[in-house]
Amino acid sequence: MKWVDLTSSDFRSIDRDIPVVLNIGAIEQHGHHLPVETDSLIGRFFLNQVDKVLKDDILILPQVTVCCSAHHMDFAGTLSVSHVTLMRYVTEILESVLHHGFWKVILFNSHGGNLAIGQVILEHIGATYSDCRPYLITWWKLVADELSKLQESDFGGVGHACEFETSLIQHIDPERVGPIPQSIDKPTTHAWAEADMLVPPRGVVYRSMKEITGGSGVDGAPQFASAEKGAEITRLVVAALVDVLRDIRRDIRMNERQSSTQDPVHRDV
Repeated sequence: MKWVDLTSSDFRSIDRDIPVVLNIGAIEQHGHHLPVETDSLIGRFFLNQVDKVLKDDILILPQVTVCCSAHHMDFAGTLSVSHVTLMRYVTEILESVLHHGFWKVILFNSHGGNLAIGQVILEHIGATYSDCRPYLITWWKLVADELSKLQESDFGGVGHACEFETSLIQHIDPERVGPIPQSIDKPTTHAWAEADMLVPPRGVVYRSMKEITGGSGVDGAPQFASAEKGAEITRLVVAALVDVLRDIRRDIRMNERQSSTQDPVHRDV
């Protein structure tokens, strides 16, 4: 169920226990073969598939497409806002949701550059509103174990405009995929700081995407991509996200939980 499709009066009959989901994506370069809206396109597509399954058991907010992509600004077409701006904007959207009585808010993330600020937003909302239950879900983290079995490239092959993202766009909108580069050479600064979608680094050093990719804008191995793989990634992510959202749907407020677990003998004393 899409927030924007409802009338104001429709909201009167909606159960306030419903999960309310906000996708945070990106508008940034994805090499020469993928559109700049790749991350937002992927996030929107996943939620559209979930909506077909859950229907009235999920409420999907308008997508936030331009997020934190400053590390891509060396490449034409990238749009970005600061972490402070995104935090304030997303927080105020979620505060509007809370104002209307909803209390389960889920940030569904489809861009690596949103991971850190997404966690900060989560902790801020959770600490500020004691009766709210915020969640942060990033699609590749949700099914990391399953994706590792699907990956054909070596370590580092799934990063940005990579095997997975290219596969997904080949599945979602193949006409928007250009000629795929067959090999990408990128410099290595510190081995202990190297990572990809599925393997976190042992330590972190800031580098722009231009520096990470040696100027190509591609971090990974898109030559291993296929539309079939994109369809399987979609199946895995949608199934897992449906399960998670159903679990969230069953959650009850903390005060109700405490009341239900209270000793009935002492309750009447």
